[in-house]
Amino acid sequence: MQLYTPGLHILATFRAPVAHLTDAAACQAFFDQQINRLGLVKVGEVYHSFPNHSFTAVVGLTESHLSIHTWPEFGQATFDVFLSNYQRDNSATVRQLYAETLRFFEATELTKTEVAR
Repeated sequence: MQLYTPGLHILATFRAPVAHLTDAAACQAFFDQQINRLGLVKVGEVYHSFPNHSFTAVVGLTESHLSIHTWPEFGQATFDVFLSNYQRDNSATVRQLYAETLRFFEATELTKTEVAR
């Protein structure tokens, strides 16, 4: 039996320009680009836009998931990404995906929690 090595889960809230918080199509293209670039495997996704142009997105990955929920009326978003370490150590990948997300949204981090799970 193999030893289980916990993966890394980042949960964060950030502030970003409203234009980024209301552009679900751009976010989807960005997530797809990052998933391909980082060698992750998408198994499903849901993007939903609300009447005020906020959106929520959840992307299932063989490695686990990433999600975002935007609140343009507050200039904020909540984001999380979890990648298991079942086949390889993905900790650096989680941190890189989070950093790229902050850059893409031109965001300022408000809170960030890292959980080994």
